[in-house]
Formats: sequence, C-alpha cells, structure tokens
Amino acid sequence: MENNMDKTYDVIIIGAGPGGIFCAYDLKEKDPAIRVLLIEKGHSIEKRKCPKRELGKCAGCRPCAITTGFSGAGAFSDGKLSLSADVGGSLPEILGYEKAEELIRESDAIYLKFGADTHVWGIDKEKEIREIRTKAIQANLKLVDCPIRHLGTEKGYEIYEKIEKHLQAAGVDMLFDTQVQDILIEDGRATGVLTDKGERYLAGSIVAAVGREGADWLNTQCEKSGIDSMPGTVDIGVRVEVRDEIMQFLNDSLYEAKLIYHTPTFDDKVRTFCTNPHGVVASEYYDNNLAVVNGHAYAGGEYRTNNTNFALLVSKNFTKPFRTPIEYGRKIAELSNMLCGNRILVQTFGDFRRGRRSTEERMCRNNLIPTLKDAVPGDLSLVFPHRIMVDLEEMLLALDKVTPGLASDETLLYGVEVKFYSNRLVVDQGFETSVRGLYAIGDGAGITRGLQQASANGLCCARAILGGK
Repeated sequence: MENNMDKTYDVIIIGAGPGGIFCAYDLKEKDPAIRVLLIEKGHSIEKRKCPKRELGKCAGCRPCAITTGFSGAGAFSDGKLSLSADVGGSLPEILGYEKAEELIRESDAIYLKFGADTHVWGIDKEKEIREIRTKAIQANLKLVDCPIRHLGTEKGYEIYEKIEKHLQAAGVDMLFDTQVQDILIEDGRATGVLTDKGERYLAGSIVAAVGREGADWLNTQCEKSGIDSMPGTVDIGVRVEVRDEIMQFLNDSLYEAKLIYHTPTFDDKVRTFCTNPHGVVASEYYDNNLAVVNGHAYAGGEYRTNNTNFALLVSKNFTKPFRTPIEYGRKIAELSNMLCGNRILVQTFGDFRRGRRSTEERMCRNNLIPTLKDAVPGDLSLVFPHRIMVDLEEMLLALDKVTPGLASDETLLYGVEVKFYSNRLVVDQGFETSVRGLYAIGDGAGITRGLQQASANGLCCARAILGGK
C-alpha cells in the first residue's frame, strides 16, 4: 500500500493481535465496502521468525518477533483457546454472560473455518475430571470448568497466515513495521492517528487493540488525552517446569487444568495459567530489552520435550493512589534482569523453600533437565516481595495434593513471569471510551486476558461500529 499523507478510512485499527484481526474480519464480513486500515508495529506473519531456535540465544531483534507482529504475542507463542466465558477476561461483566458465551462460540467457529483442530479438551473425561475436582476441593483449590482448543505454536502460525491472506483479499489495508505515535483527538472525538514516520491517517472510528506489548503506550495516551481508566490488576509470578510424568493425569484429562487458590496467610488469589505439556520454557523481550518468561507447546513433531510447564500468577489489586500496574510489574522484572544479565532466573523449589541460591552443580543432580538453556541459576527471594514468595510456596504445596510430586525439590521455578495489563479503560457495551469514536479492546485495554475473549471482543466492537449489523 502506498502511504499518502492524511489518507482517510472508515475504521483504523491499531494492533494486529486477535482483537484487531477479528474486528477487521467482522467489519469486512458485514460490510465489504468499508475502508479498514490495520496498523501493526511488528512484522507480517510470514516475516515473524525468531532466530533463537537456530542460535540458542536471543538475538535482540527489534521489534521482537515473539511479542509483536500479525497475530500478537499470546497467539504466536502457544495458541490455546479457552471456550468458556469464565476464563480470559471481563466480557461477561461488560456484556452479560450469555452474550459473552455467544461471541466466544462465534469466534471459535471462525478459528475452525481457518483450520483449527476440531478436538476439544476437558469435555470427554467426566470420571477423571470428577477425581481432579475432588482432590482440588480437598486442597481448598477451585477447578474452573473450561474446555480448551489447542492450536499449537506451529499450527497457530498456519491458521493466522490464512487469516492474514483472507483479510488482504477482502481489501483490508495493512501497515506493518509501523508504530502509532499518537491518537489524534479534536473536541473530544478521535479523528485519526499519527505514525512514527510522520504520516497521518484519518477515520471516523479508531480501535485501540494494542495487546500487552502496547499497554504502556495506551496508558500514556490515556494520561495525555484524559481518557477515563481505572487501576488494573497486577499479575506476577513464576513459570513452573516439571517432568511430564508428574502432570500426566491432569494433562491427559484436561490439557490445561485451571486452578485458583486463595492463600491461607494473606488470602491472595493465585492461579495456574498457560499449561504446556511436552513444552518448552521461553524468554520474551519487551521494550528496553526487558526479559520475562513464558512457555510454548507444539502440537507435534521434533520440538516436543519430556517436560510440562505452566505459570503461577499472583493477582494483586491496589487502591488509590496507585495507578501504575505496568510499572510495578516492570520494576520486579528489572530486578531479575539485573541479577541475570537480562536473562531469565531459575531456581529449584528445594532451594526456594530453603532460602538459598540454586547452583548449576545442584541442578545437575536432578532428573529434570531445564528446557530454557540460557536461564541463570539464582535466588528468587532477591526479586520478589516476601508476600509473593509466601503465596507461591503455599500454592505449590496445595497443588501437590492434586498432582503429587509437584512440590518436589527438583521442580524448577523461572522468574519473572508478569502480565503487563494496562489500567483498565472505562468503556460502554460497544467498547467505546470516554472519547467519542475511540474504541478500546483486548488485553492492552485491560479488558481481556486471553486469545478467545480478545477475538470475541473484536467481533463485538466491529458490530458496535457498524451499528449492530
């Protein structure tokens, strides 16, 4: 597409993650003549190649091919679709439970249309699930019923490549490797965007679908332009890695067991998140070379391992005058980076409980071989506040009652895993903000926390823009 100054569209979407993609898709499905521009700071999907797989270490690409680009960060890393409105965001709170469920079903049908696996985990093993729930109740854990459709990293790539080509064929203009510098607002109404290349694009509707990678930028836009928001939740924790044998019953029965715990000491909420059977632990790099940990699971083939990894996240809600959840999470991640030379810290649970630093010599005794090869043995107590340390230990001990062996000395804890949620923007049921014509959706707006609700959010926003078509 040729870049012309002040080119005019009907809708401009900032960010090509699931929310932005599904918004563009539905706009074109409902009104093929509508003029849509999708702007993404990362690469098109065919150019999203992470060199770490070949090099064995991060090459410091900017923008990062894992956290930015067509299909977004979470979609490219693993691709698990939570088929329940109980998981992944605030759509039920905003739209009502039935409407949220309906949109999730619609977005799931679109994924199936483009080749998603028809198998759904967590619906066909009633006896096993009852056994897991019984053990969870005995340990004061809550098992959340949530069927899962797993795309897998490599399969997700194929699906989103098909969607990208479909949008291009439908006439959606796409600008990759382009950062929106400012949202243009006149007399309380959004009128367009200004890019980092000095180009202005105008539209009657602007959709901010920036994802977690863009949450900090969106928060800055809110402060600068007086866009109403409220303090968001801070999710901070570790990525846990164990041998597949420890998690096999949960993995075979549910694929991803979503368990919630309220800790006895502080009554803090801790949850499991993003389980990856046969998976690998991975580094993600955000702006300013900030390293945080994540995990992948491949649907099959040479990249399968003998380990399972999952996140344990402590959810913290703060009251006034606190308004900077992103900075809070970033500061903790920076402490870990400071100790490890901008790499990921790893500690055995045995050392974690004993308050001592892990060493390579002690880790070599384990049955468990780390899948993140450049992680640095260290001490998480030098990174986390005491309260979070206690929360994580109590959660692991509770989980051990559901899947024995999880709280063994050799279990690995990688830090820091942090979800950079923005202050949550105040929106109406059409996801329009306090600035007319400006819509905010997805993880970056603090509204969703997963692929499926973000995708459903995009559909709902498109229909609001079109007046309910």
